[in-house]
Amino acid sequence: MRNEKREILLTFASKSQTRRMLLQKWLTTLGRYVMLMGKTFSFPERFRMFWKQYVKEMAQLGVNSIGIVLLISFFIGAVICIQMKVNIESPWMPRWVAGYTTREIMLLEFSSSIMCLILAGKVGSNIASELGTMRVTQQIDALDIMGINSACYLILPKILGMLTIMPALVIFSSAMGVVGAYFTAYGMHIITPDDLTLGLQHTFIPWFMWMSIIKSQFFAFIISSVPAFFGYTVEGGSVNVGKASTDAVVSSSVLILFSDVFLTQLLS
Repeated sequence: MRNEKREILLTFASKSQTRRMLLQKWLTTLGRYVMLMGKTFSFPERFRMFWKQYVKEMAQLGVNSIGIVLLISFFIGAVICIQMKVNIESPWMPRWVAGYTTREIMLLEFSSSIMCLILAGKVGSNIASELGTMRVTQQIDALDIMGINSACYLILPKILGMLTIMPALVIFSSAMGVVGAYFTAYGMHIITPDDLTLGLQHTFIPWFMWMSIIKSQFFAFIISSVPAFFGYTVEGGSVNVGKASTDAVVSSSVLILFSDVFLTQLLS
């Protein structure tokens, strides 16, 4: 009986120690992240070089993502319209409800939250692997030795570039989702164009568009800063760069989902 109690106490102590270690690890990571962001958000030493890097990052991270955003948004808009028409159709519901729900889903969730989850995989892994490779090849150390604020020089243009281009991506995504819905009306004859147009125009609330853009700004900061942290602080060789890239995508996705809950509650 004593042995069983002893084993239970040892197991409980081991679990408590594991929880403390995990909590300590999370707090340490959070502290390093905050310190890195404090180092990042400083006035650029050479504004001309910063502007050149800012335009480059905006094109590389944002403009190069327009294609995948438009493609996914087109098919998601078409699929949502089909699902709403086929599964919600009822004599008790107006015929324009499919267009109305398609617009609301695209504006409130997909064009901001789901699209940013997709970009977290594309953009986040790119940022983490790029900075991680620079770290393991000692390029970042060389910048620090030359007296350059490497965090500001490398990370700040990425963050500002994503924040700048994200509203355009949200607008393009919403517009392409509507185009996909009209494809189901004209190409597949799932719903009549008049009913779809009536649903898209029914009680439109402009604040929903602004809410989607505001949420996307928070998500853009997460997409750019969290992978930058994992890449900038990577240790080891190329294997650790791949692990940092995976951790960056997972952490960014989880943070986007958590922040989406709070932002939706706050802005609604």
